[in-house]
Amino acid sequence: MEAVARASISSSPQLRLRLRRVSIRRVPQSPMRRHGRRAVACSAAADDADVVDLFDAAKLTVDRFVESGMVVGLGSGPASALAIQYLGTRLRRGSLTGIVGITSSMLSASEADMAGIEVSTYKEGTKIDFAFTDADAIEEGTMAAIIGRRKTESGEPSFMGEKAMAKSAEKLAFITRNDKYLKGIEGSVPVLVKSGNWIDTAEEIDDLFLGDAEVWRRPSSGNAGPLGGDHPLVTKEGHHVLDVIFTTPIPDLGQVAEKLDKIAGVVDHGVISGKQSFAVVASKGEVLVLDEKSSVISS
Repeated sequence: MEAVARASISSSPQLRLRLRRVSIRRVPQSPMRRHGRRAVACSAAADDADVVDLFDAAKLTVDRFVESGMVVGLGSGPASALAIQYLGTRLRRGSLTGIVGITSSMLSASEADMAGIEVSTYKEGTKIDFAFTDADAIEEGTMAAIIGRRKTESGEPSFMGEKAMAKSAEKLAFITRNDKYLKGIEGSVPVLVKSGNWIDTAEEIDDLFLGDAEVWRRPSSGNAGPLGGDHPLVTKEGHHVLDVIFTTPIPDLGQVAEKLDKIAGVVDHGVISGKQSFAVVASKGEVLVLDEKSSVISS
């Protein structure tokens, strides 16, 4: 199993893109709105330095895409939590009505409950008009995204629910910061695998991406070695989570997804590709809304 992983997760460098100035600017906020930002920032547990930019992106996501009477998929993560709280604010003010939220995780359900949003849990075949969720990384030019790098408070990975919800939505938006909108993504792609032969599956994945990625089993808490330590993460379905950590830029995230889909022991993975979607990208003082036709950010 030594071949499965040979370096730490922290060895993967991060890429950052510079964002050009565009016409969508932050407008001055009233004291009441600034106070509201502080409240939802605490709820989202995001870093103080990021929460204002994320709030602008979350707010624009709701204002631009959500209409009264919609069924809205509620994603997970700091930006999604801010969007859920702002959606609740608009419902209380009466500027939106008749919204039903579809939750993707325990976290999004908790946020929706605090925001006073009527919710239902996702079921196969549920019609969703629009969905939003955080993206851990978005591939410039294709809008393929990675979700599921984050751990939920319970340790249960939420990307299966998020992915099912996202793929069922008629319209989808990923909310992220500009340093996560990249050409040539590196870092982890989470992969859910069957527990019975997980080592064989891990070695097959390692061989598939030999020289480009390392495979680590995710621990239930803290940090552990490549095998996940004495207490690896086991989902309620009995599956393990492998982090396939790319140490070189991924040339095509969609191809990674296709290759993973063909491995027998793989249950699911955190790549969403091949779906028309939008990226709501936050940066200092501005927010961009991008699709595949306008997806390149110039420096």
